[in-house]
Amino acid sequence: MAFEPPQRLVRALGETAPAGDDWLARLPTAAERAVARRELTVERVQVPGGRSSLVVLVRRADGTPAVLKLAPPRARPESERAALAHWGGLGAVQLLEAEAEDGALLLERLHPDVSVRSLPEARALLEAAGTLRRLWVAPPAGHVFETVAERTGRQAVAMRAGAGTDPEAAPLVEAALATRTELLAAPPEELLLHGTFRQSKVLSGDRMPWLAVGPDPVVGESAFDLARLVRDRVEDLIAASSGPSTTRRRIKRLAESLEVDQERLRGWTLFRAVESGVRARRVGREKDAELLLEFASWL
Repeated sequence: MAFEPPQRLVRALGETAPAGDDWLARLPTAAERAVARRELTVERVQVPGGRSSLVVLVRRADGTPAVLKLAPPRARPESERAALAHWGGLGAVQLLEAEAEDGALLLERLHPDVSVRSLPEARALLEAAGTLRRLWVAPPAGHVFETVAERTGRQAVAMRAGAGTDPEAAPLVEAALATRTELLAAPPEELLLHGTFRQSKVLSGDRMPWLAVGPDPVVGESAFDLARLVRDRVEDLIAASSGPSTTRRRIKRLAESLEVDQERLRGWTLFRAVESGVRARRVGREKDAELLLEFASWL
C-alpha cells in the first residue's frame, strides 16, 4: 500500500519544518517498515488526520483493530509514549506496545470519526472536562517531561520577536507575557497534563465512552491544560454577538466544575490564545490569527 501523507499533515508540517528536514519524504518507507515489523494489516490512512502525525488504521496479526501513529521527532512521540504508559488507559487511549525502536506508536483503536465535538456544545464541554480530569495525576518520579515554565518560556521568546514586527498584536503580547510571569511566580500544583487538549482530541471508544488522544504532555498546573478547552469552537464565539459574555461564562463554568482557580484559568487562556494567534500570523494563517487575537482581546 502507498502511504501518501494527507494534505493537512503536509501543510502543517511544512509550516514548522526546519531547513533540510526530510521526514515527510521518508515517511512512506518508514510506514511500510513499521507495518511489516509488527505484522499488521493496513485498512486505510486516516484522512484528514492530524497536523503532526500520520495515523493508519490497522489490524494486528490476531485480527484486533489498532492504530499505528508515526510522528517526526520534533513532535516528541517518545514523550507521548511515556505519558500514555503512565496513564495506563485511564482517560486516554491505551498504548499497545511498551517500546519501539522506530518511534512509532501502536494504539488502541477508537472511533476516529466521532469526537465530543459532534455533541451539542454544553454536553461536549461537560464530557471533555470529565475526560481531562482523569488525566491530571502526579507525574512519574524522575520524569523527563517538559514543564509549563519551559514550554511557555520558548513560546515567550517567539512572541516577543513577533510583537516587534506586529504593532497590532504588541499590546496583547505584553499583557500575555506579564500574565505568564505572575502565574509562574506561585504555581499551585505539579501534575501531568495533556498539553494540547481540546474537543477534537476526545474520541468515542468501546472500552470507555470517551478517551483522550494525541497528548503533547507537559508538567504543571491544571489551569494551563484547561485553558485550551476554553476557546474551543472559537469561530462560533467570534460570530456571535454574545461571544465575550459566553466566554466569561465558559471560564466560570469550567473553573467551578473542575475546581480550578478562575483567574488563573483566565490568565492561561489569554496567554495561550495570544501565543497561538501570533504563531498563526507568523506562518501566514491570517484568518486564524485574527480570530485568536480578537478572542484574546475579550480576556
